[in-house]
Amino acid sequence: MLRRLGLCDYEPVWREMQAFTDNRDENTADELWLVQHPPVFTQGQAGKAEHVLAPGDIPVIQVDRGGQVTYHGPGQIVAYPLLDLRRLGIGVRQLVNRIEESIIRVLTHYGVDGQRKEGAPGIYVDGEKIASLGLRVRRARTFHGLAFNIDMDLEPFQRINPCGYEGLRVTQLSAFADVSLPAVENLLLQNLVETLGYSGVVETKVSRIAS
Repeated sequence: MLRRLGLCDYEPVWREMQAFTDNRDENTADELWLVQHPPVFTQGQAGKAEHVLAPGDIPVIQVDRGGQVTYHGPGQIVAYPLLDLRRLGIGVRQLVNRIEESIIRVLTHYGVDGQRKEGAPGIYVDGEKIASLGLRVRRARTFHGLAFNIDMDLEPFQRINPCGYEGLRVTQLSAFADVSLPAVENLLLQNLVETLGYSGVVETKVSRIAS
């Protein structure tokens, strides 16, 4: 089931993801949430304070996903796959590979060569990070997900060591192609559905998550 949340504050969406994961059972349908967040830095469980260099007026939220610090802002597609891995018959590594493959396919569609990097989940273009991954798994059920830079202000990434790597440069799809975020979002959705092995997706009409 697909939920398009639009532009929503980070913390209410995170709390609703937690609640959904904690309250689901073996009969609960998997969901995919697509969202953009107002400017926010999120610090993963392994995050170290020294990687947040100068946040300024952008809030920093300590969260329960894997990984280190990253930035979310308008013009970035954030996708949260809320999945039952046992029912899908895959493990976490396979899930990461399939998410990365979905992003690579989108980049290929726009003539961009996306690459994986050993030991550093996410997708890179010429060594610059264009998409990041951070997941949490409870009782084989996943939340959190991916952030794909499309057409955004990249300056806030200079205020952190992205994903804990000093000097890591980031990029976005609009640097390589003329894109619209809704078109990229639909293409990413199509590829996520295919790589995760679903036959289709049902979109639910839901009200915004309360801020």
